Amino acid sequence: MKKIGVLFLAVCMMMVFFVGCSEKQPKLIQFEQPTDSMVKATMTIKDYGDIELVLYPDQAPKTVENFVGLAEKGYYDGVVFHRVIENFMIQGGDPTATGMGGTSLWNKPFEDEFSNDLYCFRGALCMANSGANTNGSQFFIVQADKDATTSTATEDAILYHQTQGRGVTEYADNVVEKYQEVGGTPHLDGLHTVFGQVVSGMDIVDEIIATETDQNDKPLESVVIEHIKIEQ
Repeated sequence: MKKIGVLFLAVCMMMVFFVGCSEKQPKLIQFEQPTDSMVKATMTIKDYGDIELVLYPDQAPKTVENFVGLAEKGYYDGVVFHRVIENFMIQGGDPTATGMGGTSLWNKPFEDEFSNDLYCFRGALCMANSGANTNGSQFFIVQADKDATTSTATEDAILYHQTQGRGVTEYADNVVEKYQEVGGTPHLDGLHTVFGQVVSGMDIVDEIIATETDQNDKPLESVVIEHIKIEQ
């Protein structure tokens, strides 16, 4: 009888442990107060001003290394935002300005890096790609705000990801609540690596979004990245 009691207690403890694990909420580090120890990037946009970002090397080490390495080489200097879509995002990082160019720090595509603590919220800095593990130099900043993000956005994203055969297929409550609070593009979660977050300058992102574009979503007047300064 004593052995049965001990076994029952052990099973109960295991159930509590696994229930606790399944209910664990992501940290949502994109909304934590930046500290001096964090890697930062200041993106100076000609005629607009500075967009300040924090980067997350612990969550996306190779992606941050790529972005930082290219920025420090001056790779992005003079490159434009070639794709600008209202209530969606601004995309740059292609020296050819066509959306078809650019290369990584290693001159070849590199793999995606996804974290349960990073999502495509408004202000997220993400890698652009042409499919799984095809990252190069192109990136985008999510602009969609809460007014452009439907109440069923995460549910719709799950259905979309299921049809794609990849992407996020389950959201914790605090992630759903944050999307409803700040907006974003959950249909890109698990498809595009998130590796940074705007901490100052979203008003500039919104200004860029307002610029007139052609039929290919390219600004009629070039939106130029003058320089990206890295602080480590």
